[in-house]
Amino acid sequence: MDVEPVLQVGGMELPAGAMAQAHRHRQIQFVEDKQEFSRFPTKAGRRSLSRSISQSSTDSYSSAASYTDSSDDETSPRDKTQLNSKGTNDFCVKNIKQAEFGRREIEIAEQDMSALISLRKRAQGEKPLAGAKIVGCTHITAQTAVLIETLVALGAQCRWTACNIYSTQNEVAAALSEIGVAVFAWKGESEDDFWWCINKCINMEGWQPNMILDDGGDLTHWVYKKYPNGFKKIRGIVEESVTGVHRLYQLSKAGKLCVPAMNVNDSVTKQKFDNLYCCRESILDGLKRTTDVMFGGKQVVVCGYGEVGKGCTAALKAMGSIVYVTEIDPICSLQACMDGFRVVKLNEVIRQVDIIITCTGNKNVVTRDQLDRMKNGSIVCNMGHSNTEIDVASLRTPELTWERVCSQVDHVIWPDGKRVILLAEGRLLNLSCSTVPTFVLSITATTQALALIELYNAPDGRYKQDVYLLPKKMDEYVASLHLPTFDAHLTELSDEQAKYLGLNKNGPFKPNYYRY
Repeated sequence: MDVEPVLQVGGMELPAGAMAQAHRHRQIQFVEDKQEFSRFPTKAGRRSLSRSISQSSTDSYSSAASYTDSSDDETSPRDKTQLNSKGTNDFCVKNIKQAEFGRREIEIAEQDMSALISLRKRAQGEKPLAGAKIVGCTHITAQTAVLIETLVALGAQCRWTACNIYSTQNEVAAALSEIGVAVFAWKGESEDDFWWCINKCINMEGWQPNMILDDGGDLTHWVYKKYPNGFKKIRGIVEESVTGVHRLYQLSKAGKLCVPAMNVNDSVTKQKFDNLYCCRESILDGLKRTTDVMFGGKQVVVCGYGEVGKGCTAALKAMGSIVYVTEIDPICSLQACMDGFRVVKLNEVIRQVDIIITCTGNKNVVTRDQLDRMKNGSIVCNMGHSNTEIDVASLRTPELTWERVCSQVDHVIWPDGKRVILLAEGRLLNLSCSTVPTFVLSITATTQALALIELYNAPDGRYKQDVYLLPKKMDEYVASLHLPTFDAHLTELSDEQAKYLGLNKNGPFKPNYYRY
């Protein structure tokens, strides 16, 4: 008697014949299914199919406003009456109904900001910011929202506005307003709206800010000019941009800075990570999203070779661009040369370059005369903080025509038909036209949070009315919080090694004058 062979499948014994029969059955069934699928449905079937697809694709959104609900709404948020679910209206955003979408974006950002979440959990019980009334003027993005919610969790009351009229994520502003944070910001504000929002954050009856978190110095300047008595009651200012820090040093030099300020921009964790690594990725993102430009073979000039310029040039070089650098500093110029870039004056290459990127924090880096000499189709954009680097005001003259291509992209057209592509009207490219890496912003946000905690809790006399750098120990602590993401393991000094180097085994490991 013949014995049918047996096959082992997933721990079960099946006769080979049965397997073959099952295989044939599946093939036949597949053919039948395919034939059935290819038949045209009846009218009733089409209606049923349509209802099925429509229902399944919208169920998860049925309770939320569309992400783009207000994209075509030209009504100014200042003219709207909006309430959050708690019935309060101490905010002014584009559309409070977008809050659910903003909450989802914040939750995504939290996943890559584990260090800030860790700080929130460690210090939440102590409430080191209890009693702090923080007024903030920064980019309002999902990443900033994680910082704001951390400050609230640590005991602070917060009122917030945007430092850039184009960088606000409307849905995130709505999400913050929904939980009770007073936010006054929306994407596409006018200049008048910008200052109105700043004033609304500060000028609230019965609420006196005692801490400032600024990006660019506009908020600090407004409080100093408009509310001098209130400015004297501020316990500390934290500033994260080169422009804002410059303005603080000017106040200090003139003897007009009556509160201590922390210069976060020049902290190691800001300079070496946010400015360099963030811009290295976001410059490409911003240019691609707005222009779909091919980088290979393009001639690009990057104005400024600080940390931002270094990040931009590295990214463009890696993509095959021919990159030039302009610089005023001989040390930065030598670095650029040693990194393989040709250092030039802008006028030497202005007629041949395809893209100009400013990264200086200065004014009139690209002038009208230079813009006149650029070739047709050139792209001009700014990666520095302020919108003064490109002389945009000189382009608003009767002989030039402005043509809006899409959001944040304009053609400036000369009488002979030449077109120059201007991005974000000369404002910050990456936060106006794209996004920035969440992890890098976690480093900056953690630094800002620690600076606020330090200034708010510092005993009298520790900080005078001057501008300070973040203590080295705090820089190292911020870095250590982010190492677990990479499963990095620090080597520990032995007692003998620590004594030999004259260091504490727990840091700080470098003197203040050390250049990383």
